[in-house]
Amino acid sequence: MNKSDLKRDYFMLKGPLAKKGYDWWWHSFTGYNKKTGEARPFFIEYFTCNPALAEDEPVLGQDPENQKTGKRPSYCMIKAGAYGKDPKQIHNFYSMKYFNCPDDELNIQVGDCSLTETHMSGFSRVSEEDAKNHPEYMSDAGDMMWDLDIDKQITFNVGYGANSLFRKLNSFEMFWHAEGIKTQYSGTVWLDGEEYEVIPEKSFGYADKNWGGDFTSPWLWISSCNITSLISGKKLNNSAFEAGGGRPKAFGIELPRKLLIGFYYEGKMYEYNFARFWNMVNIDFDFQEGEDVHTWHVNASNRNSRMELVLYCKRDEMMLFNYEAPDGKKRHNRLWNGGSGYGEIKLFKKDGTLIDHVKIENAGCEYGEYDDE
Repeated sequence: MNKSDLKRDYFMLKGPLAKKGYDWWWHSFTGYNKKTGEARPFFIEYFTCNPALAEDEPVLGQDPENQKTGKRPSYCMIKAGAYGKDPKQIHNFYSMKYFNCPDDELNIQVGDCSLTETHMSGFSRVSEEDAKNHPEYMSDAGDMMWDLDIDKQITFNVGYGANSLFRKLNSFEMFWHAEGIKTQYSGTVWLDGEEYEVIPEKSFGYADKNWGGDFTSPWLWISSCNITSLISGKKLNNSAFEAGGGRPKAFGIELPRKLLIGFYYEGKMYEYNFARFWNMVNIDFDFQEGEDVHTWHVNASNRNSRMELVLYCKRDEMMLFNYEAPDGKKRHNRLWNGGSGYGEIKLFKKDGTLIDHVKIENAGCEYGEYDDE
């Protein structure tokens, strides 16, 4: 399904999720160094947690005092950074008392940071000293600023699994909506004093959001809109690939390992969505952590088609992402996240006829499992 649904991009932390919930808006894209022209993948995320527990200062769940007393976190975190050589994540925290977003549109204002469907600007900076002395920030040192226009062009709508009734019932532990599996960004990013230009047709961008009461384990995400046919050699400009999921929980019950997959191929959506059981969807996936390169395999089929994907990302261009859950626990301590994945997808009709064999580049990619509890 590639139906836009801007309501799913609204701020969701109402009812029970206001006290034990997170909601985040994620953006990733490639920028080009103004001086050298070198490509660099970036990410920017507006992350909110437990607004009903807000205090005048942000409440950090990894703070030793809060850990002792079991105090749950509450804040808006601006998480920004870059992959590639010397990858980094930079976290700034704000009290949810100073976070503003209307109920009926995406229009976030917090500190000097803002986000709408079509524009975002802001900064995140942490000094070497603060990064070292405050492990509760879960942050590297660095300084990033951005001013970007956003043009979301292809949507992956996971369907009724995130519809208004299921949202009202909080039926899943982790909801997902990808309004922009192909998004063009344009503008400027500054990272540690270097200026990067973000050029729409070479930004290979992606925008989605997640919300819920907890994360999933395993947690897999793969996305690319830089796709070229290996058969015709043509750049596929109206295509995007998206996979996400792991082990969802519905109404508190853990489901077996499942993914939601959409391959929008030149105007047609090939979807492998476990929630659409009538499509007889079958999916298996694995991830191997390598010394130099990490590898993902995903195979999926439904009543009409099947696909095989292999993806690689260099270990030293990725980082271990830091999040804490709304209950204040940090269970994901090996959540690999990268922005320079590359690989191939073969897409077949059900009878085995090859529709296309493509290469994907500039892929966002992630994999992590909880520590043994």
